[in-house]
This record gives sequence, structure tokens and C-alpha cells, in this order.
Amino acid sequence: MATLYEGFTLCGLLQTQNVSDSAIQGIELDGDSDHVVVTDTTRSVTLYKVSDQKPLGNWTVKQGQSLTCPAVYNNQTKEYVVVSDKRVIRVWRNEDLNLDKAFKATVSADVWRVHSALEGEPVVLFNRGAVRLLDALLSAPQQTIENVLSEEEIIRWSTNFVVEKQHFVLFTTEQKKMHFLYVQRLNPNTLHKYRLEREDSGAPPLSVSASLWDKRINLLYMYPNGCVYQSAVAVWGQAAALEDEEAPALPRTLLLRLPVGEGELGAASAVALDEAHVAVVGVPHPSAGTGKDFLCVWNTNFQTLQAGKEMAGRIYGQVWCYSGKLLVPHGKALSVIPYDCQKSSLASALGKLWKCGKEEPRSSVAVPSWNSLLYEEQPQGPARAVETRRSKLSRKSQSVLALTVDQVLELIKTGPVEEVQREVEALVSRGDAQDLQTSVGQLACQLVGRSQAESAFYTPGALAQLVHTQYLCHSVCPDLLLLALEHKDYFLCQLCLQLFPDIPEVVTCACLRAFISVLDGDVEMVSLEPDSVSFMEGLVAAGARGGQQNGFSPALYDEDSCDAHHQPRLHQDKTPAVQLEACPVGLHKAVLLNEVLQTPYSDSLLLPHLKDLNSQQVILFLQYLQFLYLKYSQDAYTQMPGLRSPTMTQIIDWVCLVLDAHFMVLVMAPDAKGLLKNLHFFVKSQVRLFSELGKIEDSFKELHRMKPSKDIGQYSIEVIELF
Repeated sequence: MATLYEGFTLCGLLQTQNVSDSAIQGIELDGDSDHVVVTDTTRSVTLYKVSDQKPLGNWTVKQGQSLTCPAVYNNQTKEYVVVSDKRVIRVWRNEDLNLDKAFKATVSADVWRVHSALEGEPVVLFNRGAVRLLDALLSAPQQTIENVLSEEEIIRWSTNFVVEKQHFVLFTTEQKKMHFLYVQRLNPNTLHKYRLEREDSGAPPLSVSASLWDKRINLLYMYPNGCVYQSAVAVWGQAAALEDEEAPALPRTLLLRLPVGEGELGAASAVALDEAHVAVVGVPHPSAGTGKDFLCVWNTNFQTLQAGKEMAGRIYGQVWCYSGKLLVPHGKALSVIPYDCQKSSLASALGKLWKCGKEEPRSSVAVPSWNSLLYEEQPQGPARAVETRRSKLSRKSQSVLALTVDQVLELIKTGPVEEVQREVEALVSRGDAQDLQTSVGQLACQLVGRSQAESAFYTPGALAQLVHTQYLCHSVCPDLLLLALEHKDYFLCQLCLQLFPDIPEVVTCACLRAFISVLDGDVEMVSLEPDSVSFMEGLVAAGARGGQQNGFSPALYDEDSCDAHHQPRLHQDKTPAVQLEACPVGLHKAVLLNEVLQTPYSDSLLLPHLKDLNSQQVILFLQYLQFLYLKYSQDAYTQMPGLRSPTMTQIIDWVCLVLDAHFMVLVMAPDAKGLLKNLHFFVKSQVRLFSELGKIEDSFKELHRMKPSKDIGQYSIEVIELF
């Protein structure tokens, strides 16, 4: 299975003259996986630290000049290289502030791209197909550049790889609606030329990408009809004769045939994540309506959609993949979306492989082997189940009478609640249901749509079972969670908060407001997820043991230090600064609030919606956060592993967010003064804790950098002074 995690915005995008074009020319790594160099389509190069979402440097050419290829980072010299106005190569370092004062060299031919690799020297690819090493070119910028391509041949895409210390440059060209692939090897110089097979429509590839797996270069290219092909590029063969007009055809394999809806794709791209998963942008999601742009991950071994995420605004058909992160420009933003791809297997494709960390099914029926699934073989021994001919015929007749997905969709439109609930649950639980993954979204949207139109129609069991499949997300069915809130279906709300990775901040705040406002008696009888309930039961039952954890002790938090050796004062003053009071909300209400605390969010997007809470709701929520913090400070918290619960960092973050959103209101409220004082010390103790941890980290780093003295004998005592 593949998973797309909650993304974040790396930077905003400038508006181009053509709204359908992206403002990004290229994205390259800068030495490590956490730094990228972004080149826009006009005049600027910006260095970003991805984890901090912060620009570390920006360089711009003068007005009237333009950058004509993406900037790259030279790992050997720790310098940046870019080309302006097609022929001017600029080289500069991170500390250089003015790009115009950096080193410049004008070459004798137009440059297509500069490519850099971790293990090799940057190479320069010219518009006419010639390739030069950067150092050799800069030593003689005006050297003659030969023409490799014919007059009407144009380069469309290029990349480079280092395979077993051999440098390869790959680029595709177009000539009279024919498309070719060139493979240039350096030292020794050999050139291979292949012909890409044409589609029936004659349309050119929308995107081309290449990846290196097991020392093989795999080419991935997508066409407007939704077909994604893969070709293994032979890099060690003999060079093809360029004079021969009939270049050999490059063998290809059809990996995916993606649904394109009506017409053909306009702007789309595909990039390989591993040997079995492909990320695609600009292709319609099978379960979503038209007019929505998605990032999807497909399994190429089993032709299944593994994950999908709706992208706000227009997708420009661009995607970059670096170190477990996808970078996608869309609308007015460049988003970074982490992903994870598990090893592809038949068991995972059929849903028979249970996820790590999940509880095994409690059913007493065991699956003995794959043979029992495929050929209906029964286990041997005394526990063998004897299936009669009548039971086989009965099972066969039931499968014939089972409704298809289309029939269930039609039934949802007019059928009674009980029948709809029964058939949807039967369809989801049936092992032979075809294309269930792409149908879950349609089923959920149909059920939610009718529930909104008819107040008497609501199927909580069917909706919960659809959410349990984990094929749903908020983007696919955005009204599901709000519908559950409207019907006060708190169990379904909890499932959505747990399993939907893309819940907007406004919906998260709506859930928070509803959970705080609900009466404890109205929610105590609701059946909620057992692990979360067990966590709260253990937390409420845990007694104060005087222990200290996470840098805070209730009896000592008014001290200026979090050192545990201040215990003698505790015996002198037996009245602790903060009493361990009872939970201010009911047990099940606390469980629901915990789900909100664990929901992903962005600070800047969440803060405006938090201001919709009134003062009573804010004070009650802060009192509950204070209760959690005090309980987490006890040793009893460490005795409840494996249960679904918010982390200490999440609790402190929410405290800070609520205080930021309602600080003036809380300052003016008389009943909030003591609460504010307590929360101030909570945050202060955490800051002090991380400060001390930072000192310890620096000490370990210093010890690691220290080299052992050569004169130390086998038995010795050495004193190391760090400060």
C-alpha cells in the first residue's frame, strides 16, 4: 500500500502571463534531501530548507535578463550553476549576495540544460545535442560546439545519471512528429539513438521521467490517452549509427491505462516512486467529479489506485520526487507532500495483509493458506470443516443474487434505509467485489447526497464501514464529516478524524466546537473506539505519585529550574502549586477531544477558525489541556503504551494556539487568571526542558567531534571539560 501524508506549502507562486503555465522552471536538490533550489520562469533562484519551509537565499538577475534553464548545485565545488539568456553560464557560492557580480562565462552555442549528479561533475547539454563537462567548457568557453541533431530536431526533455562511475546523459527529441531518445555516455564518449513508438493518435508524450533501479535506467513516459509506458534503457550496448534514418525502436511495456474521462489529458505528469508505484498528477480521480485536480499513487503491479489527494487550484502537470517527498506546484502554491510506499505483494493488493501495528482480527476463522483462498482447499486434521454439496450450492446462489456496484448505486437513490444499509454492507464485506477501491468514493458521495436531501434518510453503519476500508478521504467526500456532526454520529466523527489525513482546518474547528458544546450525558452512551476509551480510563484512574516527566512536576512548576533535586522544599510546603483535579469533561467527551488534538493542521490556517470559539468554550478546553498536561507529568502515563493518545508536543502546541487566538479575551475574563498563570508555567517548563536537551545534544556532538589522544594508554582516566 502507498500513503500520502499531510502536506505543507513550501512557497507561493508568481502569476505568469499565461494562467495555464507554471511559474516554476525547475527544482533541484542542494547537497542533501532537506534543501532544494527552486528556479522560477523569470529571473530568480531561491534556496529553501524544506523542513522549516524557509528561504535561506535568493539570487536574481537584472531587469531585461532571464534565466533559461534551472539552477543546479555542484556537489564537488559547493557552488551553484545557472544559465541566463541561453549562453551566459553563471557560477556562485551561497555567501555571494549579488548574482551579477558572480563568475560569468559566455559560450558559443545555446544551452538547453545543465545537469548535476551527486557522484559526478556537472554536464552541459546544448540545444543541438552536444554534451560538455562543465570544467572543460569553462576553461575554453568559446570552443566550437558540434551539431548532433538535424536542423528540424528539437530537444523536449533531458536528465543524467551516474552508473558504476560512468556518466550518462539522456534526452528526447522531436522531428516531424517522430520522437527519439539519445543516450550519451561520457569517458569514453558513445552515443545511442532509439526511436520511441508512436501512439495511434500520433500525439507526443505529455511527460517523460527516468529512474535508476538495480543499476538499470528505466524510462517512464505518459501520453494524452492515459497510457503510461516503461522502457529499460540499454546503456552498455554498441552505439547506433546516426547516419541511419531507421533508428531501432525502443521496446516498451504498458504499465498503466489511466482513466481520462471525456477527451484527452492536457497537462499531466508521472514519476516512479519505486519499482511498483507511480505518482501521477493531472489525471482525474476515478471516484471524484470533473473539474478537480488530484495527486494519485498507482500500483503498477496490480493496476490499483493506492492513494489520492485533491490539490487546490490548477495543476500544471509538474511533479518532482526527492527523498520520500513529492513537490507539486498547483494554483498559487508549491506543496511538499511526504509519501510512503510499502513493498508490493499479492496479499496487500487483495487486502489480506494486515498493517503493522494493527490488531489482528478477532474472528475465530483462520486463513490456513493461499491455496484455501484460491482453490477452496480445506485444512487437514480433526478441525477440518466439512462442506456439503448443499452448502456449496447455497453459497453459489447467494453470489449470483449479490448486487453489483452500479446496482447498489441505483438502489441508494430510491431504496429504503434498511435495504440500502444491508446491500452496501454486503458489497463492502464481499470478497469478490470488483473495483471496490475506486467505488467506495462513489458509494459514500451517493449516500451523503441523499442524506442531505432527505432528512429521514441516514445510514450510519454503511458510512462507517466505507470509512473503515481506508479508501476514503475528506477530499473524495467532503460533506461526510459535516453530515456526521449534524446527526451527532460521534462514532463516525471519530473514525473520520482518525482515518482522514486531509481534513481542512475549518472542519477540525467545527468538530472541536461541537465536541466542547455537547453535554456529557449525551455522549457517554455512545460506543467509541476501544483503544482511545481505554487510554482515558487509565489516565483518569492513574493517581498522583509525585513523579516528574517531560521537565515538569506539579509541585515544582513555580520554580525557576526543573531540577528534580528540589524535593526538600516540597516537604516544607505540603500545598502543591497546582492541584491534580478531576477531569473537567466526561470520559467520552475527552476521547473526542483527543481525536481533535491528533488531527494534522497548519498553524496559519487553524488560528482564524479557533477565534470562533466563545470564552466559555475556550476556558473549558484549556482546563482539559491543563488536566492532560498534569496527568502526563506523572509516572503512570508511561505505563499505558500502545493506546491511541495525543502526545505532549500536541498538547503544548494546542495550548499555544488557543492562547494566541483568545489572549485578549482570556486576560479580561476574571475566571481565567489562575488558568493563564498555570498554562504560562506549563509552556515555560517545556521551553526550559528543550533548552536543557539542546545543551545535552551539543555536549554529545562535542564528544563525538573529539579525537582520542594518541598518548592515552590501555588504562587511563581522562577529564573532559565541555564548558
